[in-house]
Amino acid sequence: MRPFKFCTSEMNPMRLLFKVLVLALLCAGDILVAPSRAASDVRGPKLGLQTWTLRHQTFEQVVNFAVANKIRSVQFTSQHLNPEAPLEETRRKKALLDQYGIVPYAFGVARTSSDPATNRKLFEFARFIGAKLIVVEPAPADWDSLESLVKEYDIRLAIHNHGVGTTYGDPQVVKQILANRDPRIGVCLDVGWITQAGFDVARVFREYQDRVYDIHFKDKKVSVPGDPAAVDTLIGHGSANYPGLFGEIQRSAWSGVMAIETDSEEFATRPQPFVTAAKSFFAHSAPASSAQADREDSITLFNGRDLNGSDGRRVNLD
Repeated sequence: MRPFKFCTSEMNPMRLLFKVLVLALLCAGDILVAPSRAASDVRGPKLGLQTWTLRHQTFEQVVNFAVANKIRSVQFTSQHLNPEAPLEETRRKKALLDQYGIVPYAFGVARTSSDPATNRKLFEFARFIGAKLIVVEPAPADWDSLESLVKEYDIRLAIHNHGVGTTYGDPQVVKQILANRDPRIGVCLDVGWITQAGFDVARVFREYQDRVYDIHFKDKKVSVPGDPAAVDTLIGHGSANYPGLFGEIQRSAWSGVMAIETDSEEFATRPQPFVTAAKSFFAHSAPASSAQADREDSITLFNGRDLNGSDGRRVNLD
């Protein structure tokens, strides 16, 4: 590349002005493009929250909890954000989420049907709230209807697994569906239940390849595969192979949401210590993620009284 000669004694004044303008534009371009490049370099999983963890709380309390814990990405159950609710209720709740910077990136586990009209309501609801993912456990007869709606709405579905003896408790069953359906149909990998069923979550994640669209961030203490007495533990304290899973996440540059979740009534009754421990485990164990970039963002905080009294101050997340 030739050096940029800025001026000579023989240079025409108009030509000099032209070069000055070009140089200014180049510099401006570097300034404007640099943040985009930095943002695109962010890799790794994001920490989220599944509201089954907060099943003893109201919708307003869930929003308060998410804001207090600086968690933006929230996956809602129908208890808190219901596809069957009146439109005005959903509109009011969506406005509250927007006000406090909470993203309803997904909802579920949603009930599905073989009736296209019933399933269409789920996709209309997802589009209205801005969710890009619906978590489901469909009956086999529901799949044709659901796949056609995935294609029409361009909204992803994620198959959720429970434990041994459930429809999607065996990854081989899930793989057969993935092999024969639209690529926008993928997996919500529940780490706790896949561990209870006796599978290595790292291997299952790897074998699903690029079809894992969501992860339920959970752990269980399992004595024997399929153990019906398996109980939830603090995340990272159970039997789940989290070192292996995080290794696979790093290898594949997976950047989805790991939504904190628990089936434990004890943890759900007092969710703050559980969520605090989950956040700490994620911060210290997960691959390099968007956490560093998130520290530079901000979120509207409550004033400590109620949802309607915020003074709208913006503070750094740290």
